[in-house]
Amino acid sequence: MDWVSLLLTIMAYAIIVYMIIVCVIYVALFLFSSPKIHREHGLHREEPIEELQESQDTYPVSILVPAYNEEVGVVTTVRSLLALKYPQFEIIVVNDGSKDATNDKMIKAFQMKKVNSAIKMHFPTAEVVAVYHSEIYPNVVLVEKENGGKADALNAGINISKYPYFAAIDGDSILERDALLKTMKPIIDSNGNVTVTGGTVRIANGSKIRQSVVEQIALPKHPLAIMQIVEYFRAFLIGRLGLSRVNALLIISGAFGVFEKERVIRAGGYETKTIGEDMELVVRIHRMLKDEKSKQRIEYIQDPVCWTEAPSDIKSLKSQRIRWQKGLAETLWRHKKMMFNPKYKSIGLFSMPYYLFVELLSAVFELLGYAIIILGIFFGLVNPQVTLLMVIVTVLYGSLLSALAILLEEWTYHKYRDLKSVVVLYGWALTESFWYRPFMVWCRVVGFFSVLKKKQTWGEMKRTGISEDEEKEL
Repeated sequence: MDWVSLLLTIMAYAIIVYMIIVCVIYVALFLFSSPKIHREHGLHREEPIEELQESQDTYPVSILVPAYNEEVGVVTTVRSLLALKYPQFEIIVVNDGSKDATNDKMIKAFQMKKVNSAIKMHFPTAEVVAVYHSEIYPNVVLVEKENGGKADALNAGINISKYPYFAAIDGDSILERDALLKTMKPIIDSNGNVTVTGGTVRIANGSKIRQSVVEQIALPKHPLAIMQIVEYFRAFLIGRLGLSRVNALLIISGAFGVFEKERVIRAGGYETKTIGEDMELVVRIHRMLKDEKSKQRIEYIQDPVCWTEAPSDIKSLKSQRIRWQKGLAETLWRHKKMMFNPKYKSIGLFSMPYYLFVELLSAVFELLGYAIIILGIFFGLVNPQVTLLMVIVTVLYGSLLSALAILLEEWTYHKYRDLKSVVVLYGWALTESFWYRPFMVWCRVVGFFSVLKKKQTWGEMKRTGISEDEEKEL
């Protein structure tokens, strides 16, 4: 069995080198984004946007809320949007053939009345059954359509929308009141040179919400939800901010993003044949901008916050992560000609390879790493020193990067005011490599190999409501 031990040892060293390289890349992204993080520290968050509330230069925005079986949270989401500090906007909820009471909840809560509405068919979609307008809020619209998937629902919303920019918001999300202003500010300041922006997404589980406003930020009790908070810190503060600094950001979260409508129309709208429609559209826009040699940019704005409900059971979380990984694989394959292509500059030479080797294939390497650790500890097939080194690198690779992300979050935004919450986050972050990360690795590997399945769905998630303290009356 000497040849088996030799092979496993070589694989172990290769994976160790890989993990060290990935850690260096994360640290480099952090260092590259740190000047902007430093500027955010202690920044007055209201002054830069106060004048935009009254400015005539503030573009009106259509807010699109695609909804499928969102009876638990859709009314809360719309109420939060109605409270936004923004001069002019419309809210378009697109009910994509829900099988629950999504339509009834909207009609009752906002006194919706069916109207005859002209629809510009920028994109073909599943049949629109009816359009409703609220009798108490003139800017609230409900679109009832046959089921066609999230991308199809967003395309239908674009067809109905009347303003030059649109924001895509998940049906279980809540925006902070100034989030839209802050997300639109780079677009307004650049006179349209910024064509797409995305904000930060945070986990609302455990927080106290009344009248669709986050009153008190607190941690959830379920460990799965706590670990997702840590995970989101790492993804947004270290990954996306660093990539945005070099105009190489490939993902604008489907939970909250703002787009120039004309640019999206010219790009062909959301792709209905992929499960990762949000990322695929952003990559396609990047490709379009580079082909046109346009100076327009796509930016991530770290301060605007969108609160969303995270999966709190294993089945829903597994389904979500498999879907995300499958969407990532599909997008990279669809745009594979951009990979390592100098024509696409930072996108082709750095961002696409980064998402391939770090975000997609890392799960395969990590799974092999866990297998080698098990073979070394329980079967003695790997040198004990090599096994120990693998364990140390694995822990550093996951847990300490997450702890760094928590430090950045607290230093910059200090959302969690009590010391206990910060200590709890740190404690769980240090356990990540021993239970949560192996589970995530398994989900991502399954998602990677499920890319051959062509059927696209919304994906099922058990909803408990974004807050048990949500008041029921308007």
